[in-house]
Amino acid sequence: MEDRIQFLIKKNNMLPHPEGGWYVETYRANETGDFSQGKRNIATAILFLLTDKNCSRFHSIQSDELWFFHEGNDFTVHSLNDQGYTTLLLGHGANASAQGLVKAHTIFGSSVEKGYALVSCVVSPGFDFNDFRLYTKDELLALHPSEEAIITLLT
Repeated sequence: MEDRIQFLIKKNNMLPHPEGGWYVETYRANETGDFSQGKRNIATAILFLLTDKNCSRFHSIQSDELWFFHEGNDFTVHSLNDQGYTTLLLGHGANASAQGLVKAHTIFGSSVEKGYALVSCVVSPGFDFNDFRLYTKDELLALHPSEEAIITLLT
């Protein structure tokens, strides 16, 4: 499995992502528009690889993000919002979906319990690091004190 992970990282020229895992941008629309975030590309897409040895730390962006599962093991997107803690399971398992949506401004992170997962993310309006925010454990515990276990895992 480690050979497959290294193959995917090298084949796709993936880089370490600040939130965790590896990524490569695969699409950035030429068209731009004026959105609440400012001038942004209409849409962007990345390939994202995560393993059980790392996680995607809790963060938020100012756009909707569509997730598409490609290969590997089930991948969990963990969200903290007004309803509390929720999960979205992507993958091949009985309770998993091939795709899912994380709404704009949602605080979320992700993990793979075993092995790795390769997914794509499409962001619209397009992703811009100016719209990206990582959260600290203290910030999240102040907002969601009953969710200490998952906050500790993903910060």
